[in-house]
Parts: sequence; structure tokens; C-alpha cells
Amino acid sequence: MTEPTNDPRKPPPEQPRFEPEIIPPGESRDPMGTRIFIDQNTTERIFVGRIGPAGMFMMALAIGAVIAIVLVLLLGAFLLWIPVVGLLIAAGLVMGILRPLFSRGR
Repeated sequence: MTEPTNDPRKPPPEQPRFEPEIIPPGESRDPMGTRIFIDQNTTERIFVGRIGPAGMFMMALAIGAVIAIVLVLLLGAFLLWIPVVGLLIAAGLVMGILRPLFSRGR
């Protein structure tokens, strides 16, 4: 077992760059809605704002547009198969009508 030594080549421990903010209980967060995330190497600031009536309207409009596009695509795929199924039914009917003509020899 080795004992720690005071090695002069070892750098001193790094002091924190920022002092931690202590928010007492009952206090709300930053009124501007700013969140700060501190990592070992980087610091990022993210602003989280409240959505107003215009923003809510735009979000509802965007969600409605996405739903409308999906609905049009699904209906288009369904409508594409209607003629295919109709042709298969028509081919079956024609073959049923023409079958006695092809089975004369039996």
C-alpha cells in the first residue's frame, strides 16, 4: 500500500469557476425561464419561454396540417386499390361467363 505524497509535479486541484446557486424552498425558478446546464467541458444556456395565444394557434395549425397530410395519403392509398379490386372482380366475372366456352371438350 502506498501512502500519498506531496508531489510538487502534481498540479493543485482546480477551483470551481462558478459558485452554485442555492434556491430556497418556496422560491420559483428564474422568471425569464432560463435554464443553465454545466458540463465538465461546456456550459449551455437554454431559454424556455411560455407559449402565447398566437404560438398555440400556430402549433394547432401545424398539428392539423400534419394530420390532414397523413389522412390524404391514407385515403389516396385506399382509393388506389378500389380500381384494382374492381378489375379483379370484373376479370373473375368474365372468366365465369367464358368458362363454359373453354370447357366444351369435357
